[in-house]
Amino acid sequence: MIVASEILKKHQLRNTEIRRQVLSIFIELGDTALSSQEIEEKFDKIDRVTLYRVLKNFEEKGIIHVAIDGSNKTRYAMCSDNCTTHHHHDQHAHFHCQKCDTTTCMDMINVPAVRIPKDYVLEDAQLVLTGICKNCI
Repeated sequence: MIVASEILKKHQLRNTEIRRQVLSIFIELGDTALSSQEIEEKFDKIDRVTLYRVLKNFEEKGIIHVAIDGSNKTRYAMCSDNCTTHHHHDQHAHFHCQKCDTTTCMDMINVPAVRIPKDYVLEDAQLVLTGICKNCI
C-alpha cells in the first residue's frame, strides 16, 4: 500500500498534515485526475493559496502531473514512480468522459511519436481521448 509520508520522504518534502491529506486523495483515486476545485471540495476548510502551493510543489517534484483533457479545467493526477523533479514520464493518453466529466490517465496508451517540419521545435505532445467511461455506460 502506498503511504503519503513515504512519498513525501522520497521526494524530500516536509511531512505536513496538508501535504499528507492532499496526497492521500490522489493515492485513493489512483489514475483519476482532479481539478484544484474538486480537491478543495474534499476538505471542510482549506486555504486556497496553500492548496495551490502544495499542488505546484508536488508537480515540480514529480509526484503529480497536469492531465490535459480538452476541458478548460487544469486537472492533476498521480505520476508514475519513475517521475522526478527534472523529468516527468507522463506521455500517456488522458480519457475525458463527456457524461460524468471525469478524466482518467491511460498509462497503457502512449502518446505516439510525431514528426514535425524541421523549422519547428516540439516541446510537448498530448493525447486526449473523449467518450463515455466504463462507469457511465
